[in-house]
Amino acid sequence: MHDIRAIRENPTAFDAGLAKRGLGAMSTLILALDEARRTKILASEIAQAAQNAASKEVGAAKAAGNDVEFERLRALVAEKKAEIGRLTDEASAKDAELRAALETIPNIPDASVPMGADEKDNQEVSRWGTPATFDFPPKEHFEIAGPQKGFDFTTAGKISGSRFVVLKAAITRLHRALGQFMLDTHVTEHDLTEVWTPVLVKEEAMYGTGQLPKFAEDSYQTTNGWWLVPTAEVTLTNMVAGEVVDEAALPLRLTAHTQCFRSEAGSAGRDTTGMLRQHQFEKVEMVTICTPEKGLFEHERMTRCAEVILEKLALPYRRMLLCSGDMGFGATKTHDLEVWLPGQNTYREISSVSVCGTFQARRMNARYRGGGKPEYLCTLNGSGLAVGRTMIAVLENGQKADGSVNLPDALHTYLSGKTMITAAGDLA
Repeated sequence: MHDIRAIRENPTAFDAGLAKRGLGAMSTLILALDEARRTKILASEIAQAAQNAASKEVGAAKAAGNDVEFERLRALVAEKKAEIGRLTDEASAKDAELRAALETIPNIPDASVPMGADEKDNQEVSRWGTPATFDFPPKEHFEIAGPQKGFDFTTAGKISGSRFVVLKAAITRLHRALGQFMLDTHVTEHDLTEVWTPVLVKEEAMYGTGQLPKFAEDSYQTTNGWWLVPTAEVTLTNMVAGEVVDEAALPLRLTAHTQCFRSEAGSAGRDTTGMLRQHQFEKVEMVTICTPEKGLFEHERMTRCAEVILEKLALPYRRMLLCSGDMGFGATKTHDLEVWLPGQNTYREISSVSVCGTFQARRMNARYRGGGKPEYLCTLNGSGLAVGRTMIAVLENGQKADGSVNLPDALHTYLSGKTMITAAGDLA
């Protein structure tokens, strides 16, 4: 949510920020709604003052026996009361109209974000690792002989439909090991606090992080009104909704491993084979809550937390700075980490780390108190990492010509010393 005061003070900068996202100017509409709302509020306050004055004079007229003046004043009090009710209702309607307009406008890009229309305009910041060379054509994860036995798309389709998978045996254990490894690393090395959260949330929680109302079709809602979380960003960030946090307690650096659910409404026909894009998946999420001036520092720190996971798994990746046209709705700056997938011969997104400034905090009314009055918090979120996509990268980068897969050293202790998946599909 945008700060209406900031728009009043510098509408040109607001429109310039929207133009960077490829959107038209909105300040004229927003300020017109704001002015209409404020005019109604002022008129209501004037009517309230007139009512108060008349109310004081009613008693004096009654005491003086001036029945004519008493009736006039009593009628004036009733008239002003009705006028106040009407103006209050009109002000509330204008306030709702203004809020409805503001809540569909994306965040303003940071000055460091490059101009661009889509992912083709994103900028590569750095690379780590060298993609392995194979003396055979590398396969995608679901084609490799050993792991192939652990992916059951047929049964999943029978039970649930497309974009679901049943994992079995060695693949299930590898998937579980990856999530545990990520959590342990974030907690013991990155000083994140592990949290366990629900995956069903109230509508206001989805609203607070910006999934609603604009992106309702991207998520699932139950018949009794709960929403299934698209990521633990929703639950972790909303832990401070409606709160005033002591500045001394900041930053809050949190992590959670949850099931995630997405309708993939905008991805029809994309990544329909394998488990790259699923309706249900697992992710280790990171959320940081801090003061606004610390936002960019924490953004870099959080990005490194995700990068360390990839480096420990020996997975080549690159860091991308997203352009203004490719950033998410609530982000003011985003780094995407893209891991190398030999089976596709390309880099694919495995983590997106965003700083949102005070954008989400305004929607949640989440503030902190330092020395003065409460101010809005800064929120950040990022994948650390998507478990399924990480498993895909592990399998494709570790594959051998015979269909077996060598597993990263970092996972061996999580797999009881097992170091590979054999061509027969067993851990060994």
